[in-house]
Amino acid sequence: GVDPQSRNSILEGIKGLNERGATIVYTSHYMEEVEQICSRVVIMDRGKTLASGTKEELKAMINHGETINVELYALKPEDLAHIRQMPHVARAEYHDNHLTIRYDDGQHNLLNLLDYLKSRDLSFERVYSQQPTLNDVFLEITGRQLRD
Repeated sequence: GVDPQSRNSILEGIKGLNERGATIVYTSHYMEEVEQICSRVVIMDRGKTLASGTKEELKAMINHGETINVELYALKPEDLAHIRQMPHVARAEYHDNHLTIRYDDGQHNLLNLLDYLKSRDLSFERVYSQQPTLNDVFLEITGRQLRD
């Protein structure tokens, strides 16, 4: 491994070569790096190509949209049940004062959720939204189980 400064320098050098027209073949298990520097991606598993395309094309292949995380301290079971029935909610879980909602699609998901929380006088500490990442794509396509 390399220190963070060297890593950043290497990645910036690779991006610079690409911006000047060079084609770069970059292999990595670090999907954050791939997301940062690659315009086209091939996902391989055990020597077989499973998917290829732009980052956006690959993200569109998986069956979920954004994930919204809310830190709140008093979510009743009936509120969780209602949230699970909201449009485009694929899954909603509440553990240790954290509500995690994965959407299958849709627009205005965050706005709809915040409107509901406000209507129920449910206060929260923090809310953040995440779009699918290449790591999500890799795990969805190759399977989530640990490997030998």
